[in-house]
Amino acid sequence: MSATLTGSAGFLAKFETLQGRLPGDSNMRAAAAAAFRAAGLPGGTQHQRRLESWKYTSLRPVAEARFAPDAPPRHEVETILSGLALLDAPRLVFVDGAYRADLSQPPAIGFASFAEQAEMGTLTWPDREPMVALNTMLASDGASLHVSADQDGGVVQLVSLATRDIDIHPRHCIRLDPGAQLTLLEVSAGQGTYLLNTVAEFHVAEGARLTHVRLQDEASTAFHVSTAYANVAKGGTYDSFTLNIGGRLSRTEVHAELAGVGAVVHLNAAQLLDRTQHGDFTTVIRHVAPNCTSRQTVKNVLSDRSRGVFQGRIEVARDAQKTDGYQMNQALLLSPQAEIDAKPELEIFADDVKCSHGTTVGELDAEQIFYLRSRGVPEHEARSILVRAFLAEALDAVANETVRAWLERSVETWWARRAV
Repeated sequence: MSATLTGSAGFLAKFETLQGRLPGDSNMRAAAAAAFRAAGLPGGTQHQRRLESWKYTSLRPVAEARFAPDAPPRHEVETILSGLALLDAPRLVFVDGAYRADLSQPPAIGFASFAEQAEMGTLTWPDREPMVALNTMLASDGASLHVSADQDGGVVQLVSLATRDIDIHPRHCIRLDPGAQLTLLEVSAGQGTYLLNTVAEFHVAEGARLTHVRLQDEASTAFHVSTAYANVAKGGTYDSFTLNIGGRLSRTEVHAELAGVGAVVHLNAAQLLDRTQHGDFTTVIRHVAPNCTSRQTVKNVLSDRSRGVFQGRIEVARDAQKTDGYQMNQALLLSPQAEIDAKPELEIFADDVKCSHGTTVGELDAEQIFYLRSRGVPEHEARSILVRAFLAEALDAVANETVRAWLERSVETWWARRAV
């Protein structure tokens, strides 16, 4: 498609052009297009500005951006890939939205591309979420992973790279059978002014364990929207950690349902933002079954005129007795112009529960900086030490030492870039 795309009308025009050539259920895509036509991009109209779940984040910059699908690549994909310093483990690489077998090292577990089997999944809500509706109508590729019962899938890297000014809508579906295990390392990066709008489903069966680590390191002019749905059965665990350091505007949204007795969900994250970056981390944790546990610790380091958003809601159904839910959001402001908007929520209908939430906002302790400087530590290094100490609790939640060390290197790279 050679026309430049702008706003909701541009996305709908793209769908009209591609309709009939996209894989999967055409009726589902048409319904999603109707939902998106009615809703539009959040922040694009008066109605959307009143949408509570998007209260602190407007996608007006996305509506005003110009995506040119036929523009030449801005950077060689091999250069972008090498800069990520990925682990020596199986990887699935998608470039500008399409699977690249020549850059990938497929895992031993079951894998198929969305383009081959077009599994839309069963957990998503296109009629409620405008960006999910946009993904549903335009998704053309993604990864489908299946780990068989009692199998350990090891570490699998899921990489999305952008090389041009384009809108990309990956669709992923990960299924773990009873007793299965998998560590999924999801990475996104690129060059240019592009939109990455990902939707992913995670089905964790009885006694299975999925560790999901995400690094969002998009280009400074890019837009990143990610919506994940996780359903966790009896005794299963969904252990998630997200590190957001890139993008002009990003939103990470997670809907997790603890559907079986004894299910466990961890939704931990860290956001490191500078200049005028906007980072939104939004979660909904639904306790449906009894004796389930959820934990959430989110750390924000905000400098210059950046803005962080945290919205976290814990819902406890009437039958979800013995629920144990914990939620904490902490922000460290490195500049008087930095801003954090926090909205923690509890919605409890059960009687016998233990739930807590909280938010703290502060700045670096001047006395601690003075103490370090009085012992010969340069100011920039002293500030770096204190920031790393602040982030340590969040990063410690990543049990895999190799993955944690890789994330720590990403934090160091972010700090070094900021010092330039």
